[in-house]
Amino acid sequence: MSFTIKNIIPVIAAKWYGNDDTCPIDNVSIDSRSLQNGSGTLFFALVGHNHDGHYYIESLIAKGVSNFVVHHIPENLNGKANFLVVKDTLESLQQFAAYYRKLFNIPVIGITGSNGKTIVKEWLNFLLSPEYNIIRSPKSYNSQVGVPLSVIGINEKHNLGIFEAGISTTNEMEKLEPIIKPTIGILTNIGTAHDEGFSDRRQKISEKLRLFQHTEVLIYQKNDTIDSLLDAKLKTFSWSFDDPKADVVIQKQGNSLNITYQEHHFSVTVPFQDAASVENTIHCLMTLLYLGYAESVIQERIPNLYPMEMRLQVKNGIHNCTIIDDSYSSDYQSLKIALDFLEQHKTHQKKTVILSDIFQSGFPVDELYSKVAHLLTRNKIERVIGIGETISRYLSDFKGFIPFKNTSDFLNQYNPAAFENETILVKGARNFHFEEIVTLLEEKTHETVLEINLNAISHNLNFYKSKLKPGTKVMVMVKAFGYGSGSFEIAKLLAHHKVDYLGVAFADEGIALRNAGIDMPIIVMNPENSAFSAMVAYNLEPEIYSPEVLKRFITLAQQKNLSNYPIHIKLDTGMHRLGFEAGNLNELIELLQHNNFVSVKSIFSHLSASDGPEFNDFTLHQIHTFDQWSQQIITALQIQPIRHILNTSGIYNFPEYQFDMVRLGIGLYGVGNDENEMKQLENVGTLKTVILQIKEVPTGDSVGYSRKFRATHQTRTATIPIGYADGIPRSWGNQKGYVMIKNQKAPIIGNICMDMLMVDITDINCKEGDSVILFGEQPRVTEIAKTIGTIPYEILTSISQRVKRIFYKE
Repeated sequence: MSFTIKNIIPVIAAKWYGNDDTCPIDNVSIDSRSLQNGSGTLFFALVGHNHDGHYYIESLIAKGVSNFVVHHIPENLNGKANFLVVKDTLESLQQFAAYYRKLFNIPVIGITGSNGKTIVKEWLNFLLSPEYNIIRSPKSYNSQVGVPLSVIGINEKHNLGIFEAGISTTNEMEKLEPIIKPTIGILTNIGTAHDEGFSDRRQKISEKLRLFQHTEVLIYQKNDTIDSLLDAKLKTFSWSFDDPKADVVIQKQGNSLNITYQEHHFSVTVPFQDAASVENTIHCLMTLLYLGYAESVIQERIPNLYPMEMRLQVKNGIHNCTIIDDSYSSDYQSLKIALDFLEQHKTHQKKTVILSDIFQSGFPVDELYSKVAHLLTRNKIERVIGIGETISRYLSDFKGFIPFKNTSDFLNQYNPAAFENETILVKGARNFHFEEIVTLLEEKTHETVLEINLNAISHNLNFYKSKLKPGTKVMVMVKAFGYGSGSFEIAKLLAHHKVDYLGVAFADEGIALRNAGIDMPIIVMNPENSAFSAMVAYNLEPEIYSPEVLKRFITLAQQKNLSNYPIHIKLDTGMHRLGFEAGNLNELIELLQHNNFVSVKSIFSHLSASDGPEFNDFTLHQIHTFDQWSQQIITALQIQPIRHILNTSGIYNFPEYQFDMVRLGIGLYGVGNDENEMKQLENVGTLKTVILQIKEVPTGDSVGYSRKFRATHQTRTATIPIGYADGIPRSWGNQKGYVMIKNQKAPIIGNICMDMLMVDITDINCKEGDSVILFGEQPRVTEIAKTIGTIPYEILTSISQRVKRIFYKE
């Protein structure tokens, strides 16, 4: 984006009041909190029911923003910035976005419907990204504000756009159509969401179809109602399960879709069984067909589609509670999703739901709350705190129901002692301000947090799974507190994704997972003899790496009268850390022959250099040695265990040697072994804190212990409340490292202290309380590790337990 104020004035029909109409504009913003706001930002002061962007203009001017679109100039600010005065700032934002869209002659896929828009958008991005440089709506930016912000993100490098449009009432789509201006249209499922904004279903469909009035084609599921509302001039590409008049006829059989298209017949495997996901998959498949993708490509890519998650945050709460924060939405469909999420991520058997009035259901009120009560009962919710007049009336007979008229009543009567050792779902419509409830229930710690993006975990898992042959099992390592990210929540997510095994280093890690409700198979990779009894008590499966360890475990199995207890045999093929060597194999076989106390569940080894191309010959030697030795054991014992040797780097670099299972470790957490692999992975953890204090340091004065930094000029510094006790390497200090403030690098100066570090902010316009990023997208942990001469594992696993973890999903 490259404009000047002079360019923009006629586009939005503004009256200009200012000092410089040649001021360059490279960013558009509506959020005063954005770290991207700067001298080149054009800020639209939007006005809504509960906010007014004009209130933040003075503070933005102090931060260096000097260009504003307003419907009035705030008092005392005239002459202090460039003001473009318009009648309606939202309308002006939309006008600018429509103008901006015309500057790019690229194909654009426009998606609307009641359900599935975001999923179809994200899946299409996944399916089409090998051939296209795609710009798409971030998250679910599909509103009157979100759509223009999405479209303004187009740049010259994009050759395909995918944007979704959501409307809640009439006359909204006509404003979004010229902004998206789709060349290809997709109409997803028409459900009950926002029914209250339309007189009937036909009006709702008609309004949504306005998005496609200038498209070259509309992709949709053939339907008599929709057909009757279509413009006769609109070209369509339809599909159906049962209408032979559709362009594509589909039959579903188990996990397969049998496709008939232009006298061609082929089948595609779908990775889902639920109707909604299948329907969303078909819309993606239809798009690939329309774009001319070969059947073989479709058959290869569709099976790799992965579940999309809603944005939900998991936080530590007071009194050993876990908080699931869904405090900004309340509709029937999302309640079902949230309750599923609650079950997947609960850390306690006791479950409480704090729920507001339900909106956007499409059901009569009495039927809606009857369904809600059924959902709550089925999910074994022990206590429901209902906030709102409607829910209080209709759920009054629900066992364990506590009513409040509004959020204020709840806050006034709040008793922290009422919440202890439970998992609490906080779910409310935005206007109920349930974020205030979350604030009360959340554990109070210092403001340093490690945000864990569970969507990124899912993405990275599915990236590596896409490398695997059908039937290859997956074991994921969650040792060392999930590589510093938090093992409980990640283990629950992995259980949800149905990985085959979890791996931990020591028995106590596995026991902690069992106590958190994880019941999937767990292998203990470094079992200590003293922990064998506890492992058996918690159904943990030991790695066996020597004859002595095997003898001890068999003795224990005899004493406890165990039968066929699962064990995992480790072979040392060159790592020389743990494992049976060639000279031990005969003894191993003798110990296991005619032994029914234990059962060999798997045989494995560990690659020592799979990430180093210069050691490929050695890695291949390890793999072939493992193949020979494991086959010798299998033949002698007449067993069929799982075999596995590939770690994260092995999956990526040696996919032809998957055997029966692979072990995914650091890659799950967004760290690959080269730049190409890193490009495929999403950042998982973002370590954030705030500026504690700002100081002016005179020339010649020093900062920090041992006077390692001395100011050569007047220097402005910020003290950050995080140090080496929190896991920040001390060697990252003394101007080797930096943090990000206001999207700018702030060098770390002086020695890093135990609980604090200091940075140079002389050239950064910031204030106390502003956000600071220690690592995330920038700097990546790989950059930190390379700079200080260590590995990303050490950076991630060093983050202290006193740093609060916040887990979230989109």
